[in-house]
Amino acid sequence: MKLFQRKRQRMPSDKKLIFAHSPDSDDAFMYYGIAKGKFGIPGYSIDHYMADIETLNSISEKNVYQVTAISASKYPSVSDKYRIMSCGSSIGRNYGPVVVTTKANSVLSEYEGSKIAVPGKNTTSWALFRIFAKINCTPLFVDFDDVEKTVKSGEAQLGILLHEGQILYEKRGFNLLLNLGESWYQETGLPLPLGLDVVCRQLDERLCKDIANISLASIKYALENMDDAIEYSKEISSLDESNENIKKFINMYVNEDTIDMGEQGREALSKLYELSVENNIIDTMPKIDIIQAENVF
Repeated sequence: MKLFQRKRQRMPSDKKLIFAHSPDSDDAFMYYGIAKGKFGIPGYSIDHYMADIETLNSISEKNVYQVTAISASKYPSVSDKYRIMSCGSSIGRNYGPVVVTTKANSVLSEYEGSKIAVPGKNTTSWALFRIFAKINCTPLFVDFDDVEKTVKSGEAQLGILLHEGQILYEKRGFNLLLNLGESWYQETGLPLPLGLDVVCRQLDERLCKDIANISLASIKYALENMDDAIEYSKEISSLDESNENIKKFINMYVNEDTIDMGEQGREALSKLYELSVENNIIDTMPKIDIIQAENVF
């Protein structure tokens, strides 16, 4: 589990905002512009708190941070505390988390009753497995960066890989059983919302808008300064991969959908929660409350 803070110098009169997100390369990339002081809100300093997504999911229940990344599947349980930004979402189009094993030439149906390493019980990936896998497995909830070793050790027979593992699983000795992003697309024809950036409901409307606006500006700045932003994200994530692989992954999850989820993104969230209700993952549909970011920089 990676868990650390990154602080910016502030004037004594500044109020403090904390942006909580994962240290993964795509999240670090999106916040490059803010972290480097290119964008801010007058009268406020910004600190960054970084932890794995399941830790952030759990902390969101306590309403600690003004801004936080969460799994899309976590939103229904904290919708009374947070609003969704139109920017900053991790959305896949016909790709997403993958279910893998070390065994060659096997099929998913063979693993009925097996143990599966899952990167958190609140993650969208676990909800998707429960919706699409059509088999019953015993989950072992582990940190996302422990999934691979849990499967390789034999403690679990299957694992759900997030982040860079989605594109590097073959290189790391795993075989694909199910691409949950493809399953979603075949079922819905919609983009797949995996992660959201949300803002505390207790903040006033103007501040919520300002936060969304600088977040949008930071994302666009990173895309316009790709090489420098990748170097920054590589430093934060401590990922021992080539810039080419990091760029490939970032391009999957920092794109036009990240700039604005749009109507398709909203529809996809509704579909995710509809399927989650049907599969007894959540009890009721949440109200999807979006803060629309604007291009003001």
